[in-house]
Amino acid sequence: MQNILILPGDGIGPEVTKQAVKILDHFGGYNLDYADIGGIGYDNHGTPYPDETDAKAKAADAILLGAVGGPKWDNIDFSLKPERGLLAIRKNLGLFANLRPALVFDELAAASTLKHEVVSGLDILIVRELTGGIYFGGPRGIDDLPDGQRKGYNTLVYITSEVKRIAKVALELAQKRNGKLCSVDKANVLEATILWREEVEHEAKNYSDVELSHMYVDNAAMQLVRNPKQFDVMVTTNMFGDILSDCAAMLTGSLGMLPSASLGSADAQGKQPALYEPVHGSAPDIAGQDKANPLATILSLAMLFRYSFNDANKADAIENAVKTVLAKGYRTADIMSDNCTLIGCEEMGNKVVSQL
Repeated sequence: MQNILILPGDGIGPEVTKQAVKILDHFGGYNLDYADIGGIGYDNHGTPYPDETDAKAKAADAILLGAVGGPKWDNIDFSLKPERGLLAIRKNLGLFANLRPALVFDELAAASTLKHEVVSGLDILIVRELTGGIYFGGPRGIDDLPDGQRKGYNTLVYITSEVKRIAKVALELAQKRNGKLCSVDKANVLEATILWREEVEHEAKNYSDVELSHMYVDNAAMQLVRNPKQFDVMVTTNMFGDILSDCAAMLTGSLGMLPSASLGSADAQGKQPALYEPVHGSAPDIAGQDKANPLATILSLAMLFRYSFNDANKADAIENAVKTVLAKGYRTADIMSDNCTLIGCEEMGNKVVSQL
């Protein structure tokens, strides 16, 4: 029996993961376990990533996470903030490849702030390097200077092996899609991304069926808003991917609709660590009010079946159920439009299960 670890987390995390668990219960045949991460981890264990959570995560076949963070923990030490739990689980499990699809459902094209013809039919996959770059590089810190000023600094660093492995993931995904890969960097300014570009080009020589292009990150941000359908798969650094994937998310109309997968390298037995989570945050302003959109979490579960369990049938079934519920006009507040029926988080989950 396959083991799935549920990490509800903070804010709306417990509400949205509950809806995904309903689907797992509907399918049956999976061993579910739970653990704390983020703010709730700090509250219950004094750390955002407890040892117990780490042990369960390493033993699981796949992990489904809700969200972390909130103003409740704004004033605690930086090293104990909820978001440090996310960085810790990514680092400890070696989750170096973050897959963020930006897919516009036909029923939600009008929800985007961009023109219908710009986003209709949009289907982009952003592959973000997740365990290197400026978020993890050193030295880093805040120092006091002799003249009374302070200096904050971080280090952007990549080595060949880090770039090659993320490029390989992106190239293989491009092979399975439309054969186009755009690598995003800032090679006109940053030496670290000169290396990035050179190593991506070197790895791409092994994939003659993939058309590789390059784009500076500032232009890529502009192009995502101007003509997003020019892209198929995009691959980029940790920080650039963090920014661009949120930009791409809003092309779809709501962060509440977008799933993600974070994958590591398979071990000698073929077991690959993997964590799945919605792109949205913890939304503490609506937590506990049954207003959250659970569809990003439900679609993250579909990615779990597709990538970790190689079960395309269940993944397709979940995605089709979501499309059908949307086609019937059911909406949570974040994607509400004219002539649709407003429902809450719990009911949206029930509608998807009912459709399944």
